[in-house]
Amino acid sequence: MKNIDNAFRYVRGFTMLVISGCIIISCYAVYKSLQTVNLMQNKVYILANGKALEAYASERKDNIAVEARDHVKTFHKFFFTLDPDDKVIKTNITKALYLADDSAKRIYDDLKENNFYSGIISGNISQTIQIDSVSIDIREYPYRFRCYARQSIIRTTSILKRSLLTEGALRNVSRSDNNPHGFLIERFNTIDNRDLSAETRK
Repeated sequence: MKNIDNAFRYVRGFTMLVISGCIIISCYAVYKSLQTVNLMQNKVYILANGKALEAYASERKDNIAVEARDHVKTFHKFFFTLDPDDKVIKTNITKALYLADDSAKRIYDDLKENNFYSGIISGNISQTIQIDSVSIDIREYPYRFRCYARQSIIRTTSILKRSLLTEGALRNVSRSDNNPHGFLIERFNTIDNRDLSAETRK
């Protein structure tokens, strides 16, 4: 009877050990599976020119400065790139105004009222912009920015180079096809826009 009782205790102890081991292994397997699934969900594969490129998802806070700078650059390129074509001007300005609030719209309305865009068309003038740098202060919200750029105003007989310094603030909005970065420029203002040089076209 003692042998049977000891054997039963041994079997019971061994069974409990096996069950405990199975539970630990199962929990570990579930944990690793969830970890792997979570890691795979943060990966995106992009097909470009027949090649699969791996991209990783990241939190917005990790890329605020990068996205904010690109948003400001994109706005300036659309707002200040002009050609002597009414459709091109309207297309670029429309794209730019999706990225900013009524402070940019007021500047556009003032320029339009002063026949600036009509002068661009009638004078066959093209205007391009080169962004030198964009500084973003992400320590306080809304994020303040300054954009340093140069403009080239190309006329039939001359090319005028001008400096451009603007400032404003960025607030978060929903992302959309028209505003992929999810920022909106507020209190947009031109601080400096003076002539640098002029050269005669040959």
